Amino acid sequence: MANKRDYYEVLGVAKTASADEIKSAYRKLALKWHPDRWVNGSDAEKKTAEENFKEAAEAYSVLSDPDKRAKYDKFGFAAEQMGGGAGGFDFGGMDINDFLRNIFGGSFGFDFGGFGGSGFGGFGGGESQPRTLRGRDIRTSVKLTLEEIATGCDKEISLERARPCPDCGGKGAKNASDIKTCPTCNGQGRVRQQARGLFGLTYTIGVCPQCQGEGKIISNPCRRCNGTGLERRRETVKVHIPAGVENGMQLTIQGEGHSAPHGGVNGDLLVVINEVQHPQLQRDGNNLFFTRVISVMDAMLGCEVSIPCLDGSYKVKVEPGTQSGTVVKLRGKGLPSVQGYGRGTGDLYVKFLVWVPHKLSRSEKDTLEQMRSSNSFTPDLSREDKATFDKVKNIF
Repeated sequence: MANKRDYYEVLGVAKTASADEIKSAYRKLALKWHPDRWVNGSDAEKKTAEENFKEAAEAYSVLSDPDKRAKYDKFGFAAEQMGGGAGGFDFGGMDINDFLRNIFGGSFGFDFGGFGGSGFGGFGGGESQPRTLRGRDIRTSVKLTLEEIATGCDKEISLERARPCPDCGGKGAKNASDIKTCPTCNGQGRVRQQARGLFGLTYTIGVCPQCQGEGKIISNPCRRCNGTGLERRRETVKVHIPAGVENGMQLTIQGEGHSAPHGGVNGDLLVVINEVQHPQLQRDGNNLFFTRVISVMDAMLGCEVSIPCLDGSYKVKVEPGTQSGTVVKLRGKGLPSVQGYGRGTGDLYVKFLVWVPHKLSRSEKDTLEQMRSSNSFTPDLSREDKATFDKVKNIF
């Protein structure tokens, strides 16, 4: 993570670049570092081309997706742990061969058949490798209180997902002899077709229709799973929720989704955060807000009140002469930033509202009438009081 370059720097574009500018920059880099151009180079040059090509592809896979790009802009490479898509190869469920064909459309005469094996494999017309299947993702949600969000927590999530068949171990057949090499693609998983077009010979490579890209076919499928290698089971997954998450945020738990047929790569578990509204505190980002009503006497004479915080109650001194609408900030009593990104821990803002009684007894009225004409009860918008009123009149 620390050795990675900024994705915008990799593609050589500004952070304000449009989608077309990002795509154009990537196409140029992909053509520049394509292995066919370095086939006669030294081993060091070939390795550099491979690394640069993969780096550009990874950057484009994130910046070309509006949602992933927004998360990367906000959280950097930490977005990979909070919803995926900003760190590591993530081509939206397709393998890199399909990803590259979507970009170049098969019109450049390049054979992307073998990318993803050791090195660049079949680039430049070499033999392609069977496609690795990927299981489907599972999306679920989890409810969290502000107290849980403040400290982070572990949650157990019950879900039903596809898992390897216990009878055949996920292979789809009990005996290895029942798994044959596909005769259509000779185990490559893809078939190549040649066509002559306006610009000469072009090649298109597609998934083998008989084996669906696996390179193998099953002659005697497992009876329990009918050759799929999978069965559905209800299981419990323990998920760690980092502190500071927000409502609607999505966490990606890699490999905890559905299993893929015949030993492929597991999908991911996507956990959406549902924040339970706190009975007393309101949230805005990392900051919390609380309104406390105090009596006229407490406002005039001062007192000490208890304020609810996420880690317990907190004593706050109400100064004599506190005006209705006065706001006090409790530093560091808010919520932390996710994974340490942002401005650190937020604050808790307490707003005091002065309650005025609706009814008074005769003796209370007489007492207050005697004080009405006192200078102490006459509004005095001195410099200090005027500053207080100007400060709070636009808050909340």
